[in-house]
This record gives sequence, C-alpha cells and structure tokens, in this order.
Amino acid sequence: MPDSQSGGMLTGDNLNGAKRGGGRNGLSLGKAVRALIFMAAFLGLLWVIQLANWADSYGLDTSFGIVPHSQSHLADIFTAPFLHFSWQHLEGNSVPLLVLGFLAAYRGIAKFIAVTVIVVITSGLAVWMFQSSNELTVGASGLIFGYFGYVAVRGLFDRNFVDAIVGALAAVAYAYILAVAIPGTPGVSWIGHAGGLVGGVLAGWILRTRRGPAVAAKPAPAGVKPAPAGAKPAPAAVSNNPRADLHKELDDMGL
Repeated sequence: MPDSQSGGMLTGDNLNGAKRGGGRNGLSLGKAVRALIFMAAFLGLLWVIQLANWADSYGLDTSFGIVPHSQSHLADIFTAPFLHFSWQHLEGNSVPLLVLGFLAAYRGIAKFIAVTVIVVITSGLAVWMFQSSNELTVGASGLIFGYFGYVAVRGLFDRNFVDAIVGALAAVAYAYILAVAIPGTPGVSWIGHAGGLVGGVLAGWILRTRRGPAVAAKPAPAGVKPAPAGAKPAPAAVSNNPRADLHKELDDMGL
C-alpha cells in the first residue's frame, strides 16, 4: 500500500463463440491484449501524475495523501494510490504493478476496475482507521498487494484450472513482497499493505464466477412413450464440426 513519507517499498458453444470470447473459462487473446494496453496506460498515467507532483514540489502528496484519523483526508483514500513521494518510490512500484495488474485484468476490464475499487477502499480505510502515526501516506503498493491477493485466489474461487495455475505461479514469483507487510518495517505502511491484500482476497470472493443450478431433465412430451427398461439409448448425433467440439472440450477444462 501506500508507503509512509519516510520511505517506499522495495522492490463458446460453437466455433464462432470460441473465437470471440474464448468461452467462460478459456483464455481470450483479445481480452489479454486489452488488459495489457489498459495497464500500460494506467502506469503511464501514474508517471504523468508523478511529473506534475514533482513540478509542484510534491504538494499533491500533502493535499491528496491519507492522514490517519483526519476527517478532511478521508476521501483521499481514492487519490493516494496515484501519488508517490519520489521517482524511486514510483520506480519500485512500476514493474509489480504492471505484471500483477495485467494478471488481474486479463479476464475483463470491468471486473478489474471493480477489484481496484474494492482494494482502494480496504487499503485506504485500513491506513485511515488503524495506522497509529500521523504520517502522510501515499503510493500504489496497496494496489499491488490487492492484485496479488486477487490473482492468488481467483482460480480457486472460480474453480478455474488455468487461473489457479496462474495464481500459484504469481504467488511464488512475488511472495517476497509479503516481507514488507510485516509490522515494524521502517518507512512502510504495513497496515495499508495488509488492507490491500485482504481487499484482493475479498474481491476474489465477491466477484467469483457464479454457476446456476443444474437444469432438471425435461419430461417426455405428451403422447411419447418412455423407452422400455433395458432399451439401448439412441446414439448421440455426430457433430459435423470437430473444431467446435475441440474448443468446447478445452473450454470445459478451463483451457
């Protein structure tokens, strides 16, 4: 989360449907490309804001950063993640934000924005309510922890094999960031980091894919006699589109 002023964090049912969206569980190249472009633009925005903040002698931090227990700064939980105390502070956050943000966004931008809002609220409120010092707090590391938590649990909540593997790999690759969530790390708002992590897990649960109840078998139409006991079922119709069948099977596996 936001680091305190004294320092920063180191760092489809058919072939056409399969082509368009990749299916409920499958990967969509189009969504992945949009997620990458979105995150690159988001990161670029942070650098533009940092340039303006630097030109203003970091006055934006004072005006829009979080000050614990200050009612006048409560709304700043929504602006603090976009601000940083130095170029080094932003540099340390840039790569993990880009990578974890992309992994959190490749299932869709709308869901990613919802994740971001949840994480911003939980991380910012954690700092505002529970941080004991009155130090100004800004930074995107709360978002990083939130995306980390979301990516790690999304596949489990959605029961999606691909996302579960991605989450496990991300958890291993970025497990080191949990070290700065340990209480007592100098210059780091560990409460904001923990709040972001909790928010990411919470977002995974709230935004999980919900599956509808199983559809009951339809009764036989009036006038149609049920098959006698022991009769062999009619052979299934042979699909004339094997590629569509392959896509459906891969979709059911989450691939």
